[in-house]
Amino acid sequence: MNIETTSPFTNENGVLVSRFLGETLQVEPWGRDGLRVRARPGADVVEPHVSALTSGHEVRKNNDAVVLGSDTATITNGRITAKLTVLNRYGAEIKREVVVQYLRSDSGEELLAETRSHFAGPKTRNFKGHIGGSFKLEATFKSYANEYLHGLGQPQHGQANLKGVSTTLMQQNAHAVIPFVVSSRGYGFLWNNPAVGRCEFASNLTRWTSDATPGMDYWITAGDNSREILNAYHDVTGHSPDIPDWALGFWQCKLRYRTQEELLSVAHEYKRRNLPLSCIVIDFFHWTRQGDWKFDLGEWPDPKRMVEELRSIGVEVMVSVWPTVSVTSENYKKMLEGGMLLSTDRGVPAVVGLIDKDPFGPTYLTYYDAFNPEARDFHWSTIKRNYIDLGIDHFWIDACEPEMRPAHPENVRTHLGNGAEMISAYPMLHEKRFREGLQEEGRDGVLLCRSAWAGSHAHGVILWSGDIWSNWEWFRAQIPAGLHAGMSGLGWWTTDIGGFYDGHGGQPEFRELLVRWFEFGVFSPICRLHGFRIPDDVPVPENGESVTYGEDTVRLFIESGGSNEVWSYGEDVEKVLTELLRIREALRPYLEECFSEFARTGAPVMAPIFYHFEGDLESHDDAGRYMLGPDLLVAPVLDADIESMKVALPKGEKWVHVWTGTVLDGGETADVSCPWGQCPVFIRQSADSKAREAFPALN
Repeated sequence: MNIETTSPFTNENGVLVSRFLGETLQVEPWGRDGLRVRARPGADVVEPHVSALTSGHEVRKNNDAVVLGSDTATITNGRITAKLTVLNRYGAEIKREVVVQYLRSDSGEELLAETRSHFAGPKTRNFKGHIGGSFKLEATFKSYANEYLHGLGQPQHGQANLKGVSTTLMQQNAHAVIPFVVSSRGYGFLWNNPAVGRCEFASNLTRWTSDATPGMDYWITAGDNSREILNAYHDVTGHSPDIPDWALGFWQCKLRYRTQEELLSVAHEYKRRNLPLSCIVIDFFHWTRQGDWKFDLGEWPDPKRMVEELRSIGVEVMVSVWPTVSVTSENYKKMLEGGMLLSTDRGVPAVVGLIDKDPFGPTYLTYYDAFNPEARDFHWSTIKRNYIDLGIDHFWIDACEPEMRPAHPENVRTHLGNGAEMISAYPMLHEKRFREGLQEEGRDGVLLCRSAWAGSHAHGVILWSGDIWSNWEWFRAQIPAGLHAGMSGLGWWTTDIGGFYDGHGGQPEFRELLVRWFEFGVFSPICRLHGFRIPDDVPVPENGESVTYGEDTVRLFIESGGSNEVWSYGEDVEKVLTELLRIREALRPYLEECFSEFARTGAPVMAPIFYHFEGDLESHDDAGRYMLGPDLLVAPVLDADIESMKVALPKGEKWVHVWTGTVLDGGETADVSCPWGQCPVFIRQSADSKAREAFPALN
């Protein structure tokens, strides 16, 4: 008996829709050369709780772009075509399903295609229902030999190429999730889903999972190179504003300056020594209680006068503000009763245990609920009253993952629902309200953040790489961390020079690490010295012994770590750092051009070699070299006791070693000495660049 079947495909005003086996799959043009793809069991697709796609939907839908058949259908937008096929699989639990393949419209070349992990199942888009209406989602795609993948936020695994990497899609300290990747096959892929999950780029398949989500949502684009792909991504998620010029100078920071008097004395000492200083940062515990969001006037008696005094000598002030709220805060009761706090479904209504600046010791904290517009407005109004109105424009938005210990997002309750469905977008919404508030006040403020999500770049966010350790292994991981951040669309990036944890200023090994890290910092997008240095009165450990602080380590965070100014490490180190600061100052005009280009096009300020030299395939796996802007090639010294290095130079250019003026051919391997203060740096000989002015050997 023949059973007549009808096509599952329809053209709905230029949008390709498939309804098959109880699932709705929708593919629509979105931006230039892009497609947005949504799917869900049931009759309709849905919006995610938070979407990174802020524009691109206005692209004109064209009915002629959709071609329907009985078992196949296609939709084309510029250079990308999606082909949907009803596929038959013998021996499978579910024998027929609609599978999607993405092609270059001009050549028919396959860019990416769905697949199954096993012919019997699960399906390529597999939904498992939860009580409450959400689903656990797995979406699986083919894996391709010789494919290189970059982006996905800011990792700490140290790998330059994401191929072979499995990683969590959950924000954590030092691990920022921006679920966008650029493929060497000529596509960019945004997992437009703020749910907690995983991503696996295995040799046999690629798999994206969401632990709890209302539906599948992603965006894919085609481009001839990484530049076009990143530009298209910025077009649909928003372009960065221009960065204030002062932010490209040197930032001084430590954990922590305890008083207004101490902070002012350090800033004036920089000026007395004729050292450049653009910004000085007030770290945490300058406040009364977590959630009060205001200065402790016992230690900071006149913040308004402090800001005015520092600006009079050319120094901006940044203040650390956490989104945490303690039960002892003056705002706790109002926020609790108004539904403005993250809560829990079970157990104590708090998400992290931490010491606060009160006499009660460790306590339990929660966060204001950034998914609640009323909570965002209340938080910002408090910030305005207690900081903005005192002249503070710049904010260090710390701990904004939000940090949870233990990390159980499925136990978190937000204004929009269960935390596992959306918690990854918390930092972006938090940052967005700060940027909106600053714009409302006519302030050109800078935001330094410990986490970010897709679209954060559009809110003028500097991502820094979190609380990392002061050792060579962690230092090496920062180069690929910064490169992946840039390829994820986050061009404003920095790291704690010297690392955050356990650096001892009296230890020769740490001083060497600090100098090499400072070299990297000078040739990073943002140059910022920070860290929790071991207190000055703690003896230097001997014979490989670990440091003993002599008291509760957490309590030390309330007081202060050791000195961390450029003159804190002896005359030899000070001399080297002083010269490096001169170079950073001289690089600022060049960096201004780089940041301006990022705002226009999304070109990373710190980029992998292949971004500027497409034929340099080896650089896809290179975690030790990068380009700072289009003209400077930098190879940081990443190990102790290094006196010289070999550096491969990209073909197609002649290169000039900036410290000696030596001209070298592209394609050769340069063998250069690298004394303290001079990590290998080369400039294109053909470059008519302001970067030349920074190096005496070139002038």
